Amino acid sequence: MRRDHLAAAFLLACLAPLAHADIWECTDDSGNRRFTNIKAESRGCKLIDVGPTNTMPAGKPQAASKAAPKDFPKVDGDTQRQRDAERRKILDQEMAVEQKLLDHARRELAEQESQRFGSERNYQRVLDRLEPYKKKVKLHEDNIVSLRRELTSTR
Repeated sequence: MRRDHLAAAFLLACLAPLAHADIWECTDDSGNRRFTNIKAESRGCKLIDVGPTNTMPAGKPQAASKAAPKDFPKVDGDTQRQRDAERRKILDQEMAVEQKLLDHARRELAEQESQRFGSERNYQRVLDRLEPYKKKVKLHEDNIVSLRRELTSTR
């Protein structure tokens, strides 16, 4: 049984350098690029030479040394606590500003949603008009989520 495993390992070691994948780069009329390895979709595309593909699984990463270098700057505990408190204060201020901006953006969106113009008989025009307002609300909501994540990670 062991001889079979050895033969299989030898065969894989010999065939691994032969593994190869053809990759094509395609550019459409708008200048958008896409990549494919399907030959049927590669008409009019440029073949990219990527060389042999590694078929061996990645090894385990080496454990990083936990000790800091000798010349690594050190900060005493009081200084670090002061920096953390200052960082938290700045994040709290940014959160308050973002909350105000979000409230303002929501009011603007509600105001725009309540208005109808005669030129907007097609509902898609209404959606197109409201889209920038919705994007602004989403931006401020995402900013608040990020700030909350930062605030929970502070000490």
